[in-house]
Amino acid sequence: MLASRSVKTDAKRQLIDLAISMIDLTTLEGQDTPGKVAGLCAKARHPGYGAPPVAAVCVYPDMVEVAAPLLAGTGIKVASVATAFPSGRAALDVKLADVKSAVAAGADEVDMVIDRGAFLSGRYSAIYDEIVAVRAACSGAHLKVILETGELGTLDNVRRASWLAMLAGADFIKTSTGKVAPAATLPVTLVMLEAVRDWRVATGGTVGEGLVGEGTVGEGTVGEGTAGGQMVGVKAAGGIRTTKDAIRFIVTVHETAGDDWLSARYFRIGASSLLNDLLMQRDRMATGRYSGADYVTVD
Repeated sequence: MLASRSVKTDAKRQLIDLAISMIDLTTLEGQDTPGKVAGLCAKARHPGYGAPPVAAVCVYPDMVEVAAPLLAGTGIKVASVATAFPSGRAALDVKLADVKSAVAAGADEVDMVIDRGAFLSGRYSAIYDEIVAVRAACSGAHLKVILETGELGTLDNVRRASWLAMLAGADFIKTSTGKVAPAATLPVTLVMLEAVRDWRVATGGTVGEGLVGEGTVGEGTVGEGTAGGQMVGVKAAGGIRTTKDAIRFIVTVHETAGDDWLSARYFRIGASSLLNDLLMQRDRMATGRYSGADYVTVD
């Protein structure tokens, strides 16, 4: 039902700009070079066609020192993957060194991966302790916890992993590394949005009328208005390539978690090719003509 929403004219223009402002523009390839990262930072600042800047640029830890000075003072965050991304298969001291290296180089945000092997074998306390340790190593940088939902198997596991990450202090919960299929899908994102919505209620907040109906969840009251409680962000990453896809995700945010999540502070889209499609759709709405792919940069 949410995927079939039709958004037209001025509302669509606004949603395109909102989607652009929520993007973590990403390059996570073995062939990344300082020049490629510099080009990505330039595109992040000025995407083209009068579009707003993106939310962040996401790179490997060794590229943070390239991105940080180029984005200083722009309001665009530097995000770095860490903790033996994408597999998470390393000793804890190695993972913490990875995090500290990224933060020391200037990362504003750290995207860590959980140990899916530990999770699937039921060692939840090990996951919790690792997230707590990584959060401490972040030294004030925002922590995004990647669940890698494509490997968790069930939506129940997605819900359980979401709560585990929030209990351990995650600022964001993130669907995927983008290296495993399926990556960000609407069903898993819906479950994660329900989790952050219910977490807000459980920590003393209230949720807007019509989102979850009557009754109570945790310690908070579910009813009219929205206030208080702890808000945790959601990042959908991997496989979101078209404007239509992005709009479906934003509609799901609005109708599941509510208006308070409709900003880059609490919802992000991890993507690389998506930005080009958004820019071309934006130009088409302004001029009435489709521009070719050679009118935008290829990352």
